[in-house]
Parts: sequence; C-alpha cells; structure tokens
Amino acid sequence: MLRFFCWLPACLTLMFIGLAPAVHALQVTDDRGVSVSFTQSPQRIVSLLPSLTEGVCALDQCQRIVGVDRFSNYPASVRRLPIMGGGLDPNIEGIVALRPDLVLLATSSRASQRLESLGIKVVALEPKSHADVRRVLSVLGVLLEVPEEAGASRLWRVIDASVSAAAQSLSPKARNSRVYFEVSRGPYAAGEASFIGETLKRLGVKNVVPASLGPFPKLNPEFIVRANPDVIMIGNRSMQAMVPYPGWGSIQAVREKRICVFGVDESDVVVRPGPRMAEAARLMARCLEEQAR
Repeated sequence: MLRFFCWLPACLTLMFIGLAPAVHALQVTDDRGVSVSFTQSPQRIVSLLPSLTEGVCALDQCQRIVGVDRFSNYPASVRRLPIMGGGLDPNIEGIVALRPDLVLLATSSRASQRLESLGIKVVALEPKSHADVRRVLSVLGVLLEVPEEAGASRLWRVIDASVSAAAQSLSPKARNSRVYFEVSRGPYAAGEASFIGETLKRLGVKNVVPASLGPFPKLNPEFIVRANPDVIMIGNRSMQAMVPYPGWGSIQAVREKRICVFGVDESDVVVRPGPRMAEAARLMARCLEEQAR
C-alpha cells in the first residue's frame, strides 16, 4: 500500500493554492493601439477628458472617479473632485498623489508616457464620431465590468433612438434648412465630417461646410457669406460669437435673425462627442424648428 506523507506547512500551502481563485485578467486595447491589462477592474480613476468623464458616469460608475481635468463639469458631482489641470498637460504630481489605478485621457495628451513611466496605467480614448462614441462606451464598459446589456449596449440604444426621435420631431420646413455651425471664433466650423455634422445629417438638414474641408476647418468669413445658410448655430463657449464678421450682414440668416447661440451649458452638450449626444440632437432640433417658423 502506497502512503503519502506531507510535512504540515507544505500541505497547508498546497491546500491554499488549490483553493485560491484564479487571477482575474482584464485587458483592453486603447486608441493608440496599446494593450493595457488589469488584474481587477479599476477602482480609482482620474479622467482627463470631459467626454470620458461623462461616459464613466453615464455607466453609473461616477463614484470611481477621484480626479478630473478642468473642463470636466458634468454631472454636477464631478465639480467637487480635485482638478488636475488641462487634459493635454495635466498636473502629474497631483495625479500621482491621488494614487489612481487608471488614468483616462485623450490620444492627443502629452502625459501618457510620463504617467506610464511612473507605473500608472493609462488608457487613451478619443471619440470623434458617432461610431467612436459607441465604441468608447463599450471599452469603458469592459474596463468597469458593467454587464453589456445593462451598460454600454443599453446606453447606446437609448442614445441612438433619441437622436432618431429628435429627427422625426422636425417639420418638413425645418428639415429643408441649410445650416452653418460655428464651434469657435476664427471662424472654426463643424463640417460634414465632424460628429456634429453627423448629428445634423441625421436630423435631415444640409451642412454648408462639406466633408472635403475636414471635421473642424478654419474658414474665411467670406466662405459663409457665399454659402448663405438659412440657419446659423453657434456653440462658442467664449460667448464672443456674436461679434460680427466682415460682410455677414448680407447673410440671409443674419438679416432675418435666424441664429441660435447656445449658452455655456448647452454649448458643452453640443460640442462634446459623448453620452449626451441625444440631448445635443434635441437642442439642435429645437433651434431648427424655432427658426423655421
């Protein structure tokens, strides 16, 4: 008869190894193409891009955010969090002091390598289109371990259906409008290739700035004079939007005062590619309907 003898400490060690749960691996690939792995879902997050801050909160995980960039201001609860400067050049020392297990930032941020060299996990995500918003919400859902059907998929279905509902609410006259959308003084416009342009297209209106000029081109004011839009939308947070450009007095929308200037809070909604896109579509639809009367 074969007997097995085991020294007690060693036997206990083997028993605990056998009972120990398998390490839970979590992995995502960010917009840099970098694969980032976690042993567990991040619990202390610094978010350095407003659309990502809003995405985490839209997935009901706002409580995990411990610090934000200076422009992250929605929902109201994040305004009480420590501000880590701008998203492009944040306060590295301040971020380290918060002991985050994840920093969310834009691909354009210059902080990625410095943070990673300090041993901090970084995931760079930067939505620039409707499809990007859907994808980024899905990545955040994986990171936060929010079940797909209760999280990103459900959230996107609500956003998508709400944008469609905003389009269906428009009268034929409003849908026939030719629109110019200015995002900031320059003038810098939201062209057909931008996420704002995508929303306008879904609303059924014509953007006077073609995709060939890029998502957010700086235009010569004369371009808008020649385009002669029916409606002008302005999402300029600086509120300097109504300073007239040369020659704009001849534009039909200016002459007939068919201009919608979105306030500071509304401007944040319409110029951010994130979970509030449905609200942005409703704001634009309301403008179009009011100006079509």
